[in-house]
Amino acid sequence: MADQAPRRPRSPWLATVLRTSRPTPHLVRVVLGGKGLAGFTSAFTDAYVKLVLPPSGAPYAAPFDMEAVQAEHPRELWPCLRTYTVRAWDAVAGELVIDVVVHGDEGLAGPWAVAARPGDLVQLLGPGGAYAPSGDVDWHLLAGDETALPAIAASLDRLPAGVVARVFVEVADAAEEQPLAVPPGVELTWVHRAGLPGEALVAAVREAALPAGSVHAFVHGEAGSVRELRRFLRAERLVPRERLSASGYWRLGRTDEGWRAEKAEWNAAVEADERAAVA
Repeated sequence: MADQAPRRPRSPWLATVLRTSRPTPHLVRVVLGGKGLAGFTSAFTDAYVKLVLPPSGAPYAAPFDMEAVQAEHPRELWPCLRTYTVRAWDAVAGELVIDVVVHGDEGLAGPWAVAARPGDLVQLLGPGGAYAPSGDVDWHLLAGDETALPAIAASLDRLPAGVVARVFVEVADAAEEQPLAVPPGVELTWVHRAGLPGEALVAAVREAALPAGSVHAFVHGEAGSVRELRRFLRAERLVPRERLSASGYWRLGRTDEGWRAEKAEWNAAVEADERAAVA
């Protein structure tokens, strides 16, 4: 199993927007580069970065000193952090790709991505990460929603040749499906959202004829659905804890800041529930 990534100083990288595209109607792909990313690296397929974005109406723009901004401006004008999984990092070209789901004018990162133009600057922290597909199991399970899709796609690129894998991705509808490189032995199931986020994904995984044998599982996305799948895999499929990467990237009804504030406590409750279920 991969070790946790070493912590790096929380000084931001300064990246330049190189180009953007719209792979699906509700997705903006942002390609970042520039000298400010020199030295960036990650060994994990679930690598993530935190965009450091000025709120709407802020009288400053990147590059900025976060401590100076916090000293000089009221809290409502402080930079906000938005976490995104890395879709790809090309060390040779020096290009970092992130996918941003857009819901009109809602939120902060979506409007930023829509408005981003070549030459724009953005600060980011990271990378973090802890998962990469193991080579010593019988099969792999990858399950998540749009927020986990970049990590799932990166993991497909790193799966050992000929390995068996079952992949489940929940998106809004057929228009949000993306072309993915699916190696031989991998079955990809697109799940269209029905009801609350994650409900269709949970149902699809639970109802699937999953392979027997040892599995390395990656389950990320909306916190409530991750909790249900985590319990299913641990209590019913008897997946060892060390073979399961499961985390809520976001939680329904919570802002990014609100979810970060309560995530540690929520995770502790989930782990207690999990221990009781497998006892």
